[in-house]
Amino acid sequence: VNKLLRDKRFGRQILHVASRDELGWPEPAAHVADFDAIEAHSLLELEPPAHTRLRTLVNRAFVSRQVERLRPEIERLANELIDGFEANGSTELISAYAEIIPVTVIADMLGIPRDMGPQLLDWSHRMVRMYMFGRNRQVEDEANEASRAFSDYIRSIISARRKAPGTDLISHMLTAREGADALIEAEVISTSILLLNAGHEATVHQIGNAVSTILGRGLDGAAIFSGDDKATERAVEELMRIDPPLHMFTRYALTDCEPVPGITVRKGESIGLMLAAAGRDPNQFPDPDTFVGDRADGTHLAFGAGIHFCIGAPLARLELQIALPILFKRLPGLKLAEPPKWRDAFHFRGVERLDLVR
Repeated sequence: VNKLLRDKRFGRQILHVASRDELGWPEPAAHVADFDAIEAHSLLELEPPAHTRLRTLVNRAFVSRQVERLRPEIERLANELIDGFEANGSTELISAYAEIIPVTVIADMLGIPRDMGPQLLDWSHRMVRMYMFGRNRQVEDEANEASRAFSDYIRSIISARRKAPGTDLISHMLTAREGADALIEAEVISTSILLLNAGHEATVHQIGNAVSTILGRGLDGAAIFSGDDKATERAVEELMRIDPPLHMFTRYALTDCEPVPGITVRKGESIGLMLAAAGRDPNQFPDPDTFVGDRADGTHLAFGAGIHFCIGAPLARLELQIALPILFKRLPGLKLAEPPKWRDAFHFRGVERLDLVR
């Protein structure tokens, strides 16, 4: 899986090397035009040189030293959320904690008011349903409506930032330069939406998956996170290895090839790369189904690999390294009130509802 994620014979885009006629594809559907307009400039869907250019202009905001500055605010937010339900004796963790931290953090980074959080979540959820298996016309219509509204909103933020730039990420994207090159408005809109969607969806699921793993296996969360920062980092990596939020990533074959001996893939065909299965590879990880908090080689593919390695990985890691230890240190007696309810989703693996008691 790791090798194929880096294999230049495969890519996220195919229409740069083959026509729709050649692939037997219909023309784009008019009723999802707004959704497609966002996808057209998405880092997730582009290939070099367009991908290289866009990622270079955006990447500076996500380097570890920039992200680390967010630590005090994430710590404050996590503690504030727990203050809100600590005395209750029970909580539904996804809505009360896991959903709020990532969307608030990425909204702050982009310079979007926090009170827009519920609306951002609604738009994001409707758009992400486009990646579900067996989507229907209603899903497509709702995703397109959300795409249009989301784009219009980001466009209004861009207009305000052009008049009065700030220190936020949208202002950074508007002023970023690589030589004479700069981002166009459509790229800023698409990238902002991608960061909000991918930047919070995956982290929400990873928080839920991690807590579910710890409590479902009868592990002591407070003990897991009782060590130093390095021990916390290793534990978080191990939790991502065991149950990542994205189980599969697809690629198009850009040419006829044989990625695995005896398996031929034709140009334009898709392959599914199972990131979660790679994390349980017994040839890479001894006793792969067991949580080993201090695993020596915890290298995993939860963030992908190659040119499409998750640009927000430093931020996601920081959020997890803060949200999980604070939760279990503040509430050491947490237990599952009932088995987790998993989302019926094809693209993401995540807990829809996680009821906890003390």
